[in-house]
Amino acid sequence: MFYSVDRLERAVAVLVGGDGVGLDVLKKTLPVKVREGVVLRVRLHADGKPDWSSATIDDGERERRLQEARDRLERLRGTDPGGDVVL
Repeated sequence: MFYSVDRLERAVAVLVGGDGVGLDVLKKTLPVKVREGVVLRVRLHADGKPDWSSATIDDGERERRLQEARDRLERLRGTDPGGDVVL
């Protein structure tokens, strides 16, 4: 499972899972030092809960997500007719 670090709040890392659900995790429970924007690869226990001790930073997944966002933005730019919006 992948989790991205949305933000850091004192001792807590606010993570967003691949399913879009956010959760708070104590930074000290993670085996790696995290910063905003980092993507973590985390194994799941048999019950489906994350095994935070298995968390590793996945730079490849982060770059894939960034490229996907760049591509999406470029596609959207191609559909913009330009000009001012009139209400």
